[in-house]
Amino acid sequence: MTETIEIFVLLLDEGVDVWRPVQAEHCGGNVYKIVEQTYDSEMEKWEFEPGDFVECKTLDLNEGPALVAAALHKL
Repeated sequence: MTETIEIFVLLLDEGVDVWRPVQAEHCGGNVYKIVEQTYDSEMEKWEFEPGDFVECKTLDLNEGPALVAAALHKL
């Protein structure tokens, strides 16, 4: 079983930047796969969804430096 880590995904349509912690698998370099998890698109819209491969970068959030999904990774 692959170990997952917490990354953050931007919530859309919030009016201000809101970051949702999600679980992801490291695929190498700065690429992560958001794993299947509870996601209700009727309640909140994520910029990237479970199953997406994303490129991450470090961003300083209120809690300190965090790994955030910055772009969809092209396979």
